[in-house]
Amino acid sequence: MTMIQCISPVDGSVYAEREAMPYEAAADAVARARKAQKSWARRPLEERVQLVLKGVTRLNEMVADVVPELAWQMGRPVKYGGEFRGFNERSNYVASIAADAMKPMVIEESDRFERRIVREPHGVVFVIAPWNYPYMTAINTIAPALMAGNVVIIKHASQTLLVGERMVRAFTEAGMPEDVFQNLFLDHETSARLIAAKSFDFVNFTGSVEGGRSIERAAAGTFTGLGLELGGKDPGYVMEDADLDAAVDTLMDGATYNSGQCCCGIERIYVHESLYDDFVEKSVAWVSNYKLGNPLDPETTLGPMANKRFAAVVRAQVADAISKGARATIDPKLFPADDGGAYLAPQILVDVDHSMEFMTEETFGPAVGIMKVKSDAQALALMNDCKYGLTASLWTQDPERAAAIGAEIETGTVFMNRADYLDPALCWTGVKETGRGGSLSIFGFHNLTRPKSYHLKKVTA
Repeated sequence: MTMIQCISPVDGSVYAEREAMPYEAAADAVARARKAQKSWARRPLEERVQLVLKGVTRLNEMVADVVPELAWQMGRPVKYGGEFRGFNERSNYVASIAADAMKPMVIEESDRFERRIVREPHGVVFVIAPWNYPYMTAINTIAPALMAGNVVIIKHASQTLLVGERMVRAFTEAGMPEDVFQNLFLDHETSARLIAAKSFDFVNFTGSVEGGRSIERAAAGTFTGLGLELGGKDPGYVMEDADLDAAVDTLMDGATYNSGQCCCGIERIYVHESLYDDFVEKSVAWVSNYKLGNPLDPETTLGPMANKRFAAVVRAQVADAISKGARATIDPKLFPADDGGAYLAPQILVDVDHSMEFMTEETFGPAVGIMKVKSDAQALALMNDCKYGLTASLWTQDPERAAAIGAEIETGTVFMNRADYLDPALCWTGVKETGRGGSLSIFGFHNLTRPKSYHLKKVTA
């Protein structure tokens, strides 16, 4: 018997554990899902949409349980109230566009021909969800997949072991038919074996680059569709005409919120030399106001990282950068809760450059580097000097300048005067080692369905 455990970052205890499902039992669950899919897809689209929204509503009613569970599982302070704002925004938006996204494209409807393209569900969608935003990242795929007529199998990261279980419970209690939405507790080996056996028609994975490579290896030769959102090292660029206070507030929040464990968090910042000193000074003051501590304490504004091994990566990157000439600006004495384990003080490094792993490799913690630049060309070259490409945040009062720079950045999303936000009306996608595919917007529905063409020639007298 293999047990999957969630080790709480709050105190290092085993917060939850579940038995890993044997392959045969998992395959049987997938078979039940596949059997349920046809009847689910035959239901009217609006009925499917409303059942998903009822599931969302039911989960919202569980807020008193969800918020402390998240604190125990991955360390987010209860002060922030969970993920319901983004979870609801995304669910409601995809519901509002479902009819248009799934509407047939009519090419001809005459007395001689009917020619059209329709969207059909893939079938069984496997969602492998991460721990950092376990509800919001999962709903990006779950909501449109179910609305489009797919059935969904969800497997969550062990760090947020209870999230998939709770989501399925909420949707089932809201009236979701049996086997249409299932949570499975699976180890990596069983997941890979199921994928290799072509158990699924589409697999969506959010996680590390190495995890994405493992998914691709498992799916090799099966022709299974894949959606992969992987690593990031998102840059910010503050130009000489930027609103300095707004840039500091947004970029520092984007670098440190959720202990820096955000897919589109800001990990490196380039500031025009005319604003550099003021930007650094204001940023240090901003970050120094955090209160690091137990996430169950309502006064805590910065909780532990989800696991002490994640914190160890951040500490190692910071130490390496300092050994190569970087300078730490945040006084560690301000954060006595830093225990050398999961509880990690935030940090801002200056005198950094791209010879340091800290400025080129994903950090995924509450630490950010700030570099001085002289021109747009220099900033652009540095922003593109990276193997990842999820978002880039540009700070200027000139939209045309931002658009021109944005056109040259190798990234999935360009922000101007904003950062660390997922707009459900836009396609969430990345380039390079950040992955492939896209979620949300109309493209999210298109990735979770396939086109089917009808060419009907009518009999004429």
